[in-house]
Amino acid sequence: MAKILLEMKNITKTFPGVKALDNVNLQVEEGEIHALVGENGAGKSTLMNVLSGIYPFGSYEGDIVYDSEICKFNDIKDSEGKGIVIIHQELALIPYMTIAENMFLGNERGKKFKINWNETSALARQYLDTVGLPDGTQTLIKDIGVGKQQLVEIAKALSKHARLLILDEPTSSLNETDSRALLDLLLKLKKEQNLTSIIISHKLNEVSYVADKITVIRDGATIETLTKGVDDFSEARIIKGMVGRELSDRFPKRESHVGEVMMEVKNWNVYHPLYSERKIVDDVSINVRKGEVLGISGLMGAGRTELAMSIFGKSYGENISGKIFIQGKEVHLNSVQDAIKHKLAYVTEDRKGNGLILSNPIKINTTLANLGAVSNKTVIDKDKEYSVAVDYKEKLKTKCPTVEQNVGNLSGGNQQKVLLAKWMFADPDILILDEPTRGIDVGAKYEIYCIINQLVSEGKSVIMISSELPEILGMCDRIYVMNEGRMVGELDGKDATQEKIMTYILQSSGKREVG
Repeated sequence: MAKILLEMKNITKTFPGVKALDNVNLQVEEGEIHALVGENGAGKSTLMNVLSGIYPFGSYEGDIVYDSEICKFNDIKDSEGKGIVIIHQELALIPYMTIAENMFLGNERGKKFKINWNETSALARQYLDTVGLPDGTQTLIKDIGVGKQQLVEIAKALSKHARLLILDEPTSSLNETDSRALLDLLLKLKKEQNLTSIIISHKLNEVSYVADKITVIRDGATIETLTKGVDDFSEARIIKGMVGRELSDRFPKRESHVGEVMMEVKNWNVYHPLYSERKIVDDVSINVRKGEVLGISGLMGAGRTELAMSIFGKSYGENISGKIFIQGKEVHLNSVQDAIKHKLAYVTEDRKGNGLILSNPIKINTTLANLGAVSNKTVIDKDKEYSVAVDYKEKLKTKCPTVEQNVGNLSGGNQQKVLLAKWMFADPDILILDEPTRGIDVGAKYEIYCIINQLVSEGKSVIMISSELPEILGMCDRIYVMNEGRMVGELDGKDATQEKIMTYILQSSGKREVG
């Protein structure tokens, strides 16, 4: 029988008004990959923050037994000293520092006040080779993609002599190819270095592929642990444990009533804001109709977000050209205010960085895009603001004790609902939703799909950008396929398949002319 490396016993953690963890138990064997799954707000990240010392000893009840020793971590340095290293969903890398500098930041090589750069570079190279990243140690973080940045984080963890690696949503921002490469790396490190990993993920197909065991947490309590080769590891079985019921249909049914063209974009071109010779969006023409969910599919880097942001008041890009028509009339959207005024909304993929003010309450975030509706001249009516926020909390089923709670204390799925509420309150006719379900669980996804269906049933137009092909196929009436800055295909939702979408992408790759 394998050695138990980690045991968390009866962990209870309470925040004001909320019991986040209620007598949670977790056992992890040495050399296994153990997945933690559950709905947003179930307590997965909270449990790992307890383990890593982010929530210090004394702020929770229960015991952490690691390598047969009861541990009382007061901060993250304490846990790292024992070989427990956590990699958060938001990567902790500094863009304008090199890979080597990032890897040994806070763990510098050298003596006293002098860093040994030769040793730093040599060690960085060693760990980068281990994770299969060929880029030079002096490469700046800003010059590599998200997939490679994730590998830098793992190399950084290995440089701290990690025995137990915790990964919180490691593939949420990666495409399928990079995701599979990362999972294969975890399997390789398990086999070659006996590295133990705990992985939190909402991508259940990836969990089934990589994990030896899966522990399900629901409403802050441990529900069950499934073992590969013994228990049913299917997505349907995992979902049943997560939500407490069968979820037979991942996408809610909707009767489609598509009307006239609401918005048309013609011959749209966008250049990179820093590298003026680099064309990011290349002669794109699209339209969306009233009551339609329009999908834009493509690989990461295809230019989908840049297209959306440039349409939304030119909030991305330089030297933008082309025409936009709303209900048949040409409009000039030169600012975000112009876009909002013309009933256009953009729900960003980066809810924490660009979508919400995490340090502010739900009520303030809800009304941000339409302050005039809760103001008397220049003075905000606090009672009206509160009333609006409560209304959207109930309408979208946002889980929170009060709308006075800071958004930063909500789970990812509930943050996404606040972001949707913010733009729904602006009363747009056209909503661009950029990765609207990224990093949230199947239950919360279903609720957001229901919200989308409700919006189009009211005659709104929705443009959905998503990297998840099943989501695009399950939700959209019509689908554009984007690759290398161009629209390379258009499909009716009824006829679309993953194979057809990927064929459009593969056949168009490498054919772009530089503008």
